[in-house]
Amino acid sequence: MAQRSSSKDVSNEKEGRYNNHDSSDNDNNNGAPLLSPATEVAAAAAAAISHGVVGTQHPPLSEKQSSPKPPPPPHGVVEEKEGSGGRGCGTMGGVLSTSETVASKGSSPGTWQALRRQEDDEQMDSLIQHPTTTSRTSSTDKKRLDEVEMAAGGTGIGSSAAGTEATPVGIDADCDDRRPASLGPGGSTVTYKVYKRRWFGLVQLTLLNIIVSWDWLTFAPVSAHAARYFNTDETTINWLSTAFMFSFTFITPVVIYVLHLGPKPSIVTAASLILAGNWIRYIGCRVGPNFGVVMFGQILTGLAQPFVLAAPTRYSDLWFTNRGRVGATALTSLANPFGAALGQLIIPFWVNEDNDIASMVLWVSLISTISALPSFFIPAAPPTPVAPSCVTPKLTIRESATILFGHLEFWLLFIPFSIFVGFFNSISSLLNQIMEPYGYTDEEAGIAGAILIVVGLVTSAVTSPIIDRTKAFLTAIRIAVPIIGLSYLIFIWMPGTRDAGGVAGPYVVLAVLGAGSFSLVPVVIEYLVELTHPISPEITSAVAWSGGQILGGIFIIVSGALKASDDADPPYNMRRSLVFTAVIALAVVPLPLCLGLFGRADKLGLRRVKSDELARLRSLEGP
Repeated sequence: MAQRSSSKDVSNEKEGRYNNHDSSDNDNNNGAPLLSPATEVAAAAAAAISHGVVGTQHPPLSEKQSSPKPPPPPHGVVEEKEGSGGRGCGTMGGVLSTSETVASKGSSPGTWQALRRQEDDEQMDSLIQHPTTTSRTSSTDKKRLDEVEMAAGGTGIGSSAAGTEATPVGIDADCDDRRPASLGPGGSTVTYKVYKRRWFGLVQLTLLNIIVSWDWLTFAPVSAHAARYFNTDETTINWLSTAFMFSFTFITPVVIYVLHLGPKPSIVTAASLILAGNWIRYIGCRVGPNFGVVMFGQILTGLAQPFVLAAPTRYSDLWFTNRGRVGATALTSLANPFGAALGQLIIPFWVNEDNDIASMVLWVSLISTISALPSFFIPAAPPTPVAPSCVTPKLTIRESATILFGHLEFWLLFIPFSIFVGFFNSISSLLNQIMEPYGYTDEEAGIAGAILIVVGLVTSAVTSPIIDRTKAFLTAIRIAVPIIGLSYLIFIWMPGTRDAGGVAGPYVVLAVLGAGSFSLVPVVIEYLVELTHPISPEITSAVAWSGGQILGGIFIIVSGALKASDDADPPYNMRRSLVFTAVIALAVVPLPLCLGLFGRADKLGLRRVKSDELARLRSLEGP
């Protein structure tokens, strides 16, 4: 039995923390004290250690009689603070305030939560100021806590309570990492783990994003050939891309609901729509050809896109920790424009004359089928959670909409993100029509589109791991946004430089534009999730992408209307549409630069990272 200390500071610390809650707790329990002697000692020791007032001795045991102990909550339950008005971790604009709690041995969860409320707020405020700092409880402190627990009749941190069988913790065959353990019901140890099988689903989600974007630009790179093949004009062919984008917005509410169920139902739905849409398009090309049937198949592939484009944040939240979420989101999100690059680069080489359209669609359909079929066999969810934030109860769709409507930081990111995505979609769809009036070939325009995307992908591959480690979301946004705006401005004059400089001018500017745009995409998507946690990731992701798709469709229509006539110099040039693009792009540049200004720096905390860090700190301290 450890020697008891009569430290006055420790006694005062203990009494001060407990007495602050005596009235409310006793009111709810008919005046009966709620803390057992063992729990009082452990709590007092944890508090004293955090203030540096405990040495190797232990505080005296309380003389209070232990009240009947209520059963611990089921493992994984996240309890709400009183008056929080929501669920999850952290606070949001003064509306939400909840915490994840670990069932303690011998104490009421509600009382333990009340005792830790002030301590939690201080820890979370500290983490918000230093989100990349990893605080650890020293081995000496953990040893002291173990000694106090054992002296009070317990068995130490991470061990089961006396008379309770601990749940064994094993590592699955495909588990490649272990996260800090926490205490489950009855003192059983729960370990957060990540699994190798997550890569199967990640690769499949990447493939689907590639192929669905390739489907989008099946006809745009060879719009002149397609117009003659279907006996129509290029403006009508543009509607294949426009209808694809509008389909995204139409199906977004359903996407949010399906993703709320998990990423696998969304991925399987997308695969089914891709299979059906591609083969219907091929039938439309072979029979007739019938442009209406092709349009119907194109709309089906358009309906498939949001199910995979909005899924990366949901998938990374479920399968990855905060050390890998940005990279996972970047890989799967940026696979979408990579598919567009493949389409712009490869399709012009498959179509040399009008009758090659049908065989080109057949090849795209075969590739789509091979890419989509494995979707039906991916795992639905990891066997155990990979991080505390994975099991944080998320807000309902209605609650989320209410919060997002009044969330200023969300709008400061959503508006420029949607506009930049819309312009990227518009430029990608119309690039050959922008460049051909100045003498560029379909192949040269396709290479320009590929440069736009490939350079962006390489840049994002470099920046995403850095941001994963540093969490420097705001810095990355403040660098990328002005680059994007200036690139659209300079591109106004680039198509007309062919006679003087060949293809160099457009290629260089598009490379810079791609680098800025692609490095921005995963950063904004993940930052929105962090700022709005515990709103479910698929909601912010789907809404952000939906805004970009609908604006992309609108920008294509507007750009077509601004196209010059046949008596212009050169005929049918799109200079006015490029001016329109530059003006709007520059107008929204100041919005994300205002993040954190005007006394709102406290609104930029990384709430999901903070939630995981706080849970890890608790697991190291023990209950």
